[in-house]
Amino acid sequence: MATSTTLTFDTDSFEQAVNGELPVLVDFWAQWCAPCRAIGPTIDAIAERFDGKAVVGKVNVDDHAELAAKYQVSSIPTILVFRDGKLIDRLVGVQSEEALANALS
Repeated sequence: MATSTTLTFDTDSFEQAVNGELPVLVDFWAQWCAPCRAIGPTIDAIAERFDGKAVVGKVNVDDHAELAAKYQVSSIPTILVFRDGKLIDRLVGVQSEEALANALS
């Protein structure tokens, strides 16, 4: 885990979270991606801010290329937001904390 509230998803935990009751924000990233590392603290801040109200996690595209392909993630960072198991928003590139909060609201 990146912090106490930011999860690291694998294929199974990703599917379980996305199909859960809370909204889910997923950051598709890679260690070698400078913009991905730059947005990391913002993702962690969102995880803290929405603790108990949403699930926030990360998917390493190098480790889980099948998830990236399934959701057509061609640029990183890509942030996907799910509600009730459905993809409701896609944000590409570095985003502000407010943009991420609005996507979850």
